[in-house]
Formats: sequence, structure tokens, C-alpha cells
Amino acid sequence: MARPAPVHASMMLIAFCAALGAAVACRTPTMDVSEGDRLASSIWGGDRIQLNVESSGATTEYDCAHGTIDQPIDLDAKGRFSAAGTHVFEHGGPIREGEKPNTHPARYTGQVDGGAMSLTVTLTDSGQDVGTFALKRDVSPRLHKCL
Repeated sequence: MARPAPVHASMMLIAFCAALGAAVACRTPTMDVSEGDRLASSIWGGDRIQLNVESSGATTEYDCAHGTIDQPIDLDAKGRFSAAGTHVFEHGGPIREGEKPNTHPARYTGQVDGGAMSLTVTLTDSGQDVGTFALKRDVSPRLHKCL
């Protein structure tokens, strides 16, 4: 009867290192967050939205709208946030002289997990849900400005 070839320790070490390397390379980055952490200055982009975060708040740019977050974005221990701001609807064509912007108070709620963010925008004067957006840090948005 033929005897199986012995497995060498070096081959096992190579296989282990390859598996460990694959696991580390495929790991989704997470962010260690403590209660009261503030979202650092950064640019977040997604489909039809860009969020520019600064120490004092943020600005948003959409296809046919823009907005502000008028306070620093403080995270809870799970990376969640809720902040007040404004949302301004835009329209195609020129802005007429004396035309008032279609501005509404808004609530920006979301969650940050590593380099990913979920953001929901709700108008607080009407309760209208503007939308929920998936954003990634340091990614250019895909905007199609209304003309």
C-alpha cells in the first residue's frame, strides 16, 4: 500500500499566511467610535449627493438641490448622528430677479461605519422625506445638475 506524502511544516505555514493575508485584505474597515466623537473634515460622495464635512458642520450638494448642516456632526458610540440644517430645492433655468430660494429646515440623520455612511434627509416643516443616501468617504459624487 502506498504511503501518503508527508505534509511539510513550511507548506502549512505558507497556506496559513495566504489565508490570513486574504482575510486581512478582505476585511471591511470599521471606525472605533466613542460617544461624543465628532465626524472629521472630509468629503463624502454617492449617487446624486456630495457631503462636505467641516469642523463646524457640512454642506450638501444634490442634482437639483443643496443644503447645510448647521452644527458639528457628533457621533454616538454606534456611529449614529442627527443634526439640524437646511435644504434648498433648485430648479432648471435661470433664477429670476427677486426670486426667493425654496428653503426648508431639515434634519440630517445617519450612521457612519468606517468609510461608509447612510444619510437620511427629512424636511422638518412638512415631514417630507427627501431621501436616504449611501455615501463613501473620499469618493466623487455622481451629480447631474438640473439645467
